[in-house]
Amino acid sequence: MLEEKNDNLQKADGKSEINLNDSSQNDATETSISEATTENIQAEETNHQEVLDAITNSNAEESEDETLKERHDIPMEDYDTFSLDKLVDELKKLVNTDKVMSVKDHIEEIKKSFLLQFNHFIEEKKEEFNASNQDPNEEFQYHSPLKSKFDEYYNIFREKRNAHFKNLQSNLKSNLEIRLAIVEELKELINPQENIKDTLKHFNELRERWKNAGAIPKDKYNHVWNNYHFHVENFYDYLHLDREARDLDFKYNLEQKQKIITRVEELVSEPDINKAFRELQDLHRIWKEDIGPVSKEHRDTIWNKFSELTKKIHDKRELLFESQRENEQKNLEIKKEIIASIETLATEKVGSHSQWLVQIQKVEALRNEFFAAGKVPSDVNEQTWAAFKTAVRNFNSFKNSFYKDIKKDQNDNLNKKMALVEKAKELQESTDFNATTPIMKQIQEEWKQIGHVPKKYSDKIWKEFKDACNHYFDKLKEHKSEENEEEVAAFDNKKAYLDTLRTFELTGDHKTDLDAIKLHIETWKGFGKVPFSRRHIEGKFNKILDALFEKLSLSKKDTEMMRFSNRIDSLSESNDTRKLDNEKIFIMRKIEEVQNEIFQLENNIQFFTNTKNAKKENSIVLEVRKNIAIHKESLELWKDKLKQLRNLNQE
Repeated sequence: MLEEKNDNLQKADGKSEINLNDSSQNDATETSISEATTENIQAEETNHQEVLDAITNSNAEESEDETLKERHDIPMEDYDTFSLDKLVDELKKLVNTDKVMSVKDHIEEIKKSFLLQFNHFIEEKKEEFNASNQDPNEEFQYHSPLKSKFDEYYNIFREKRNAHFKNLQSNLKSNLEIRLAIVEELKELINPQENIKDTLKHFNELRERWKNAGAIPKDKYNHVWNNYHFHVENFYDYLHLDREARDLDFKYNLEQKQKIITRVEELVSEPDINKAFRELQDLHRIWKEDIGPVSKEHRDTIWNKFSELTKKIHDKRELLFESQRENEQKNLEIKKEIIASIETLATEKVGSHSQWLVQIQKVEALRNEFFAAGKVPSDVNEQTWAAFKTAVRNFNSFKNSFYKDIKKDQNDNLNKKMALVEKAKELQESTDFNATTPIMKQIQEEWKQIGHVPKKYSDKIWKEFKDACNHYFDKLKEHKSEENEEEVAAFDNKKAYLDTLRTFELTGDHKTDLDAIKLHIETWKGFGKVPFSRRHIEGKFNKILDALFEKLSLSKKDTEMMRFSNRIDSLSESNDTRKLDNEKIFIMRKIEEVQNEIFQLENNIQFFTNTKNAKKENSIVLEVRKNIAIHKESLELWKDKLKQLRNLNQE
């Protein structure tokens, strides 16, 4: 178009082509520009044009919707480093902003980061469900209050955005028609038949209407503005009849554009590159939309100066982007190391729940490091994210295979504990306390030895087992309370009988006195057990018996057996099986000791009888034989005690 050769932003140097010097007018060594130089110049022009196109396109977008200008005032955070909770909080804050289009890019970035993290989280929960679920007909379901909040806030934003678009679109079309009509009227101004003053007045009215015409669709922006400027410049060129007025306008426009250039020169040194670039965009908009043309002699010069300064700021911005790309590359390396660490954890075999908890904590820490590492180059973002998800998924599969085996063990444990529950329920009403109590204690010990069961059954079966055991032992406690009353009565009876026994006198007739003592023992037993704390009365009774046995002149063996019989009967009545077993073990050890002693003494006799001086050693041999006889008598006593104890067990 013709306007592209004039004051517009389509060419960095304000020219449409490069003119090369004629080769006939130069030295032979400088007859042409090399192809490489030509390509460099063309590349430079292309680069300039890309810079200007980027600014123009951004201005076109913001011109369509002026609220977009404010998006640059809101920092674009690295939302990939935010947690799910923080993303929802940030979304809530931005949704409450009145200028909905100023935050649309931010909200879409938040949505992208949230869904990436949340979908990964749901995948993990689903894998855990599939690994632990025993019912194939049960479908995976997971409700997240956080996701509900996110959807709620995002729907508010979407409603606001749709309402804004609807209102905007209704105005853009009419504004476009108004501006096109103004351009058409500009074309008609070039009419030699009209009075120049009336024409100038009409021209100024059209310029004022243009300023107030409002936004138009961004895809029409460049075309409409270029046409407008083309016809404005055409009109100025036509104003040869009033050069003074035209030159004054040209001079004013030149001064305004020189001020812009001065400001851009300052922006080249601005340390905040993004701030400088934003203001540069605004200056381009003013240059194009608010300031009219300058004289032809200055158009190319001033435009080339402006575009060169623009290129400098753009180059500084590119250096900033390059630094950001380097940081993104560093972030990529960090994330690769994190992924490799997770992959390693997915191969380390551990054999207990506590060890797996440590592994899970390690992966969770690595997950947090991954999300906090920052952005990576956009061309590998999806690939990096996919590698991370695969690594975590492999770890979870490895972990779930362990817990699947644990699940089998837990189901086996569940069956064992359910069997104990049934056994406890069967025994909970038993009144045979002597037989049932050891069994109940035994199944309680067995319960402790059995491992974990599935969590959803744990509380239920424990309550059933505990209730059955508590029911039985409460009954046992009541029974013992009743027994205590009987034991107190037995103590009172024995105490009174003990006083009577102290006055007992032997008649002197051996058989009569022995029968009387035996009757006293039977009577004493008949009173029953006494409270544990008052068992000392049994010792007093035994002392009286010992005195009576001495007076009766019984053999040592008979006396010992009667004492032993009385003691064993007492243990038997108390149902103290542990003490009876200990007594049995003690007697068996004593028998073994006495037998060994007899064996040793008999060996000694054999030694003495085989010596040459056996007759001289006769006194020693007699002493050894005497000891053997004593030990054999003791051995018979211990054997009789063991026999009596075994007979008691058989009964």
